[in-house]
Amino acid sequence: MEDKNFRKKTMEQLAELKEQLRKAIHFMEMEFATVHSGKATAAMVESVTVEAYGAPVRLRDISAIITPDARTISIQPWDRGTLRAIERAIQLANIGFNPIVDADRIRCVLPEMSLERRQELVKRTAAMAETGRISVRAVRREVLERLKALQKKGLLSEDELKRLEKDVQRAVDDAIGEIGNLLAKKEKELLTT
Repeated sequence: MEDKNFRKKTMEQLAELKEQLRKAIHFMEMEFATVHSGKATAAMVESVTVEAYGAPVRLRDISAIITPDARTISIQPWDRGTLRAIERAIQLANIGFNPIVDADRIRCVLPEMSLERRQELVKRTAAMAETGRISVRAVRREVLERLKALQKKGLLSEDELKRLEKDVQRAVDDAIGEIGNLLAKKEKELLTT
């Protein structure tokens, strides 16, 4: 009975590891979406935090965000009283363009991207990817420490520990590879758009 519970626990830890790695990859996808490549997308501003109604809220929660053309983002708040707060939040977010208040909406026109700006953004995305890799490695370290603690308690044999370490490393390698693929895709987008 003890052996079944133990096996179940190690499988749960591996499942938890894979879930944490999946979340790290999803986070990287969201981070890369905030870096603009010269083509306007709602993702560039939807996570901007706005001080409205006495609390910080995400822009997507208080407005409609559309892209009427390839270089313009149009933001129409549901409450016109939040226009100035949204304008200020976009300016403070420092995302590479300035908001223009236009009656009951805000327009953000993306500037033409120079080669230098594109290269700067490539460096920024590479730094984001490295941060993602570091978080993946931290998850690996945490899981391996838990497994080694189980082995020290005598609940895990040396062979089982080695097998589990290989499983963990395989999952981590896959996650780091996926982050690399996301980075390569974003770099290509930045340099060719």
